[in-house]
Amino acid sequence: MSVYEHTYRPYEGPLTAQSSRFLVIPRHAYRGVFKSKLFIGVFAVSVVCTLVLAILIYLPHNVNALALFQVSPDNVPHVGGNSFRIWLSFQTGFAFLMTVLIGPVLVSRDLTNNALPLYLSRPFSRAEYLLGKASVLLIILSFMTWVPGLLLFVFQSYLSGFAWFSDHLFIASGVFLTSAAWLVLLTLGSLTLSAWIKWRLAASGALFAMFTIPLAVTTMISELFRTPWAGLFSPSTLLKFISDALFHYQSSNDFDPWMVLPVWASWAGIAGFVVVLLWLLSRRVQAYEVVV
Repeated sequence: MSVYEHTYRPYEGPLTAQSSRFLVIPRHAYRGVFKSKLFIGVFAVSVVCTLVLAILIYLPHNVNALALFQVSPDNVPHVGGNSFRIWLSFQTGFAFLMTVLIGPVLVSRDLTNNALPLYLSRPFSRAEYLLGKASVLLIILSFMTWVPGLLLFVFQSYLSGFAWFSDHLFIASGVFLTSAAWLVLLTLGSLTLSAWIKWRLAASGALFAMFTIPLAVTTMISELFRTPWAGLFSPSTLLKFISDALFHYQSSNDFDPWMVLPVWASWAGIAGFVVVLLWLLSRRVQAYEVVV
């Protein structure tokens, strides 16, 4: 068919910077995410937990507030490394629920609808595509874990003084590194399962099983054979060992050296999971070309 009207003109508007082009994906994804009432509810509960810890930090430094609530300073819980560890365990739990809600459809919809070639046929690399999909989770989960955690640490340091800050720097590193390990595993796990399992319920169940079934199996093996090395196959166990070490928390297992996995081995196990998940993700997320 002949075309007589040549009205097409190339786009002459502003171009998105190459360094921030991957943020196009989370910007559009959040339009659907924030429409979910369940998502809003989980996020609101996580904010409430943060507010509770902020109040516990503030109360011992405000005599008027203690008098108003008729609370003795001795009855106010001391906020230290263990308090931040417990708070972070709640926040990572909420982050896990958030990942189950959001993660299983991030890649599966593109693969089901053959949309991946449309992404990669543009000046948009596969790495930028994966980084954009990962950013959907990483940005949200960061505002549930390490971002409020570091703000609470700064708030506590401001009220308690520089001496408390210098003596408790391990709390800041524990909040950030533990959160980073959780976020990387949750994000890569959800993206990988989303790429390999197109049915949302099945992908959500597989993500839940990834963190619960190995935990139960390795706990049983560890108790039977009195060895912590079975924990290398459980991401939840590895993250617990890392969290306890970073927050200087002494659990009941610390009195039995045969039941404590070295910190370096825990980090090595996390790195192994990351490598395997990246390999599986790269095998599935690939552009293809149909030649007729």
